[in-house]
Amino acid sequence: MKTQSLKTLALSLLLATSVAGCSWFGGSEKPAAPPAPLVDFKASMNPAVQWRADVGSAGDYMFSPAVTADSVYAAGQKGTLARFDLASGKQLWRIDTGSPLSAGVGVGDDVVSVVTTTGMVLAYDASGKKMWQAQSPGEVLAAPIVSGGKVIVRTDDGRIVAFSSSDGKQDWFYQRNNPSLTLRSNAGAVVAQGAVFAGFPGGKLVGINLGNGAVGWEATVSTPRGATELERVTDVTSNPVLIGAMICAASYQGRVACFDARNGTPVWAKDISSTAGLDLDSRQVYVSDDKGDVVAFERTSGAGMWKQDKLVRRNLSTPAVVANWVAVGDYQGYVHFLSQTDGAFAGRIATDGSAIGNAAMVSLAHGLIVQTHSGGVFAIKAE
Repeated sequence: MKTQSLKTLALSLLLATSVAGCSWFGGSEKPAAPPAPLVDFKASMNPAVQWRADVGSAGDYMFSPAVTADSVYAAGQKGTLARFDLASGKQLWRIDTGSPLSAGVGVGDDVVSVVTTTGMVLAYDASGKKMWQAQSPGEVLAAPIVSGGKVIVRTDDGRIVAFSSSDGKQDWFYQRNNPSLTLRSNAGAVVAQGAVFAGFPGGKLVGINLGNGAVGWEATVSTPRGATELERVTDVTSNPVLIGAMICAASYQGRVACFDARNGTPVWAKDISSTAGLDLDSRQVYVSDDKGDVVAFERTSGAGMWKQDKLVRRNLSTPAVVANWVAVGDYQGYVHFLSQTDGAFAGRIATDGSAIGNAAMVSLAHGLIVQTHSGGVFAIKAE
């Protein structure tokens, strides 16, 4: 094993207990320090489970579902890939890919893609028929992205590869040099406005041309600080989020920062440490920090708006904006709905008792699709 891999693995194991408080990939173990107890509150909304399904446990990985206009796609570590009707939860098809999987599902252009634990990219059509397979250059821990005629995967060591969605031929390849010590994470990328946006170890955010893989710009989310290698780790371990011309990203031991998505020009930044990441709407940016606080910043200025501090050490998921609320999942499978106005608890719903990991909740107009570590897929209506 290469020195880089050993250092990455060692740090992921350290952070599993010292930062995340449970297995790095969202296992259901209790945090090392006692989590905050669930607080009582007067509910102002009543979330409800519309339907549920099961695709099998995530094992040592983290899985996220994919949603289209009428369907939900989800996968499990042992190789299950399934499609469900979005409205009713009826299973439309289920296949065994024949290989253990390492990440969630990517859907687009009538292509459904998953990745095996050996880095093999698998592509299926909307009916579940296999189209092609292609080997990525490394382990893939984030769901593929299918957009613009390409299937894009990101390897654990930060390489990004674009394959043709029609036949699996490699279109382009991006690679950068990483620091000697990095976090193991399921950070992927996002595609918008003809570009691929991704955060990297060392606190960098990069905009890449979707068509040819050329770098358009590189920006700094945070700068390494401290005397030791561990203190200087400041990786972007979650997906950036874009709305309009603004893109925002968060880093571990660093900052949340927003930029002009067209050229990478900084707009604002605030000190905060987050491995779970953020979501945003037209008014605010919502961040789950590493203590378990949910913090809201004004979107254009970065001014602090509110902080919900009653969920500490509950290993919160990436936030998800849903209608008038912001939702976060926790290590026990609860989904908490907070008021966008002041962060007060508005509602809460249980799933199956297992953890809801980063990027495991997909927002709908009036609800969420949630995938738990045990493999439960839940359609939750926010009322």
